[in-house]
Amino acid sequence: MKKTSSSLIAICALLTLAGCSEGDTVTSEPETEAETSEVSLTVSPDREDPNLWLEEVEGERALEWVRAQNARTLEHLQSNPAYAELEAAALEVVNSSDRIPYGSVRDGQVYNFWQDATNVRGLWRRTSLESYASDAPEWETIVDFDALSAEEEANWVYKGADCYSAPGDERWACLVSLSNGGKDAAEMREFDLNSASWVEDGFYVPEAKAGTAWVDYDTLLIGTDWGADGSTLTESGYPSEVRRWTRGTPLEEAETIFTGEASDVGVWPSTLEMAGGEEMEMVVRADTFFTRKYYSFPNGGTEAVEMPLPEKSSIVGTQWDLVFITLEEDWVVEHEGEELSFASGSLVAVNAAMLETGELGYVWEVFAPNERQAISSVALAKEAVLISITDNVAGQILQAIPDNFTGEWATSPLDLPENGSLGITFASLQEDTVFINYEGFLTPDTLMSFNTTTGEISDLKSLPEWFDADGLVVEQFEAESTDGTMVPYFVVHREDIPMDGSTPTLLYAYGGFQVSMTPSYSGLRGRMWLEQGGAYVLANIRGGGEFGPDWHQAGLKTNRQIIYDDFISVGEDLIERGITSPDHLGIQGGSNGGLLMGVMLNQRPDLWNAVVVQVPLLDMLRYHMLLAGASWVGEYGSPEVPEEREWLVQMSPYHNFDPEADYPTPFFLTSTKDDRVHPGHARKMAYLFEQAELPFYYYENIDGGHSAAANLQEAARRSSLEITYLMEQLTGDDTAADE
Repeated sequence: MKKTSSSLIAICALLTLAGCSEGDTVTSEPETEAETSEVSLTVSPDREDPNLWLEEVEGERALEWVRAQNARTLEHLQSNPAYAELEAAALEVVNSSDRIPYGSVRDGQVYNFWQDATNVRGLWRRTSLESYASDAPEWETIVDFDALSAEEEANWVYKGADCYSAPGDERWACLVSLSNGGKDAAEMREFDLNSASWVEDGFYVPEAKAGTAWVDYDTLLIGTDWGADGSTLTESGYPSEVRRWTRGTPLEEAETIFTGEASDVGVWPSTLEMAGGEEMEMVVRADTFFTRKYYSFPNGGTEAVEMPLPEKSSIVGTQWDLVFITLEEDWVVEHEGEELSFASGSLVAVNAAMLETGELGYVWEVFAPNERQAISSVALAKEAVLISITDNVAGQILQAIPDNFTGEWATSPLDLPENGSLGITFASLQEDTVFINYEGFLTPDTLMSFNTTTGEISDLKSLPEWFDADGLVVEQFEAESTDGTMVPYFVVHREDIPMDGSTPTLLYAYGGFQVSMTPSYSGLRGRMWLEQGGAYVLANIRGGGEFGPDWHQAGLKTNRQIIYDDFISVGEDLIERGITSPDHLGIQGGSNGGLLMGVMLNQRPDLWNAVVVQVPLLDMLRYHMLLAGASWVGEYGSPEVPEEREWLVQMSPYHNFDPEADYPTPFFLTSTKDDRVHPGHARKMAYLFEQAELPFYYYENIDGGHSAAANLQEAARRSSLEITYLMEQLTGDDTAADE
């Protein structure tokens, strides 16, 4: 089978992020002025939240408040003389035709999604591999999403395509995902690549947070919202039921093969290609965000066979007759009287045919990282297994090679640039072309091609230098956290900065969900911040995956304070080194990183003078009841569990707001269309600042989804607003604080 989108990767994308106490209820908006006149400057964790009206995403009163805050913020920041110059620079970067057109290969054609100033919603287009390698590829447009939106009077945002073709079959069928305004929920339509047209009466899935997997040209496995009452969705809002759907039959008549529990995060369909091209039909039941069970359906039946795999593991895919699996916990296996042990963070392989029948057989260790390494991803290409790793946060790509006589595995690094980030942007079992991207803080992206048959590596595309890097340096330091752990961080700054604490510095971190923060090239950051004399810091705090699963799991649930201690330690270390000072230090984070920013506002308001809070979680006693929040209980803990609730009460930024505190002026950013992290989090926290008459900024993009930007123009605007705010706060202009 020829597939171009991994269902397991799609599952991860859908689950990626990021509470009421028992008896709490969501009340409707008050109906009378008398009921709304009483204002509370704090929110008690033991009483009903008085600001629930701000959780009504499209509520008239809530949107009226949002528009007023947007107008106030835009009027101030856009009137700053620096804003127009920053936005012009940002638009030049995001709309440039010199950007690398990343893509996927299908039968010798490279497919790319492209947006610019003319094509705001974007083009889906293709060109030959030969043309792609040239300086001026000849692109054929297959879908113009601006034209489609105009024709259908819709605000379509392209969310990707899952394509299929059987061996020896020239037909290519794709399910194209279209989102209204950028939400995670999307509708799916079938598209024929050969005729470059939508398939009349083809597969169609109404808007939902659905998952699909191709079994063959006429058969799909699908998990979606099967009813208007939401009974087939989990508490997290994801599918709980998977069905087998045959072409030409109504969606509602698809055959049910698996049903999970409402308490699961989600139940997702998947397929694995077996020897000979047949598909192993699978269901992945994510009972928590970090644990899952795998089921196969031999011979296309409806009886589920559970696979004997650890709950904290991820199936990568198949190659030859093996299934490759990454481990997020230690695993001990008994095989023919022998005990086999595998460390958390390792890559292993098992026999595919045995696994399908619920047996394990022998387990081979393919690669085990050392204590300073972590597997970032595993890619399976034609006759090749490639492992992308970080080694002390620098990227490497290894090729794993089996010994045909012993079955043991060895790895060797590909000859690629060092001391930066390396990522595999495309690989397929049917293609011997692999695309690899390299970048560093001061080194523009280079897209390279690796041929798995010949071993040849060649440069394909490079970004232009979007900012002047002369005189800029990158340094890596470590800060000692409260438990003695050394936490690494990068600093990008001018070589000649005075070490007197006067440099405006932006500190960024994420700290959750095993997401690694690695060096990256950003034309926006370089032009708008580094060229203006600012320093940029990237902190590799715990909660991330920079050093494997243990680095992440150290800060789960009630242990989460260590993540916040790590971040504070980096901030203090920057000040101790003389790089910056509290008056000139700003911090930024989004989603789970937005929660980090909220915690930092409360725990150390004295340490920073600017806080950019992007699409945040902030109400940690109701987060599990809002949109996808229930899926993150494995990361944060549950407000319904007394011990975990006790910690969440201490940590929740919304509930620890102090109207008497000397807060730095924060900037809250969110999106009305974000159906992953509820905009009510940012709204309610900002509202407390307003009621306490404390200065703050607030901007809510009406479109944009969880990225808070549905197109490049909006992304440029958002970045320009943020940098204008940072300049005002960190360079001595106190205009914002006076408002």
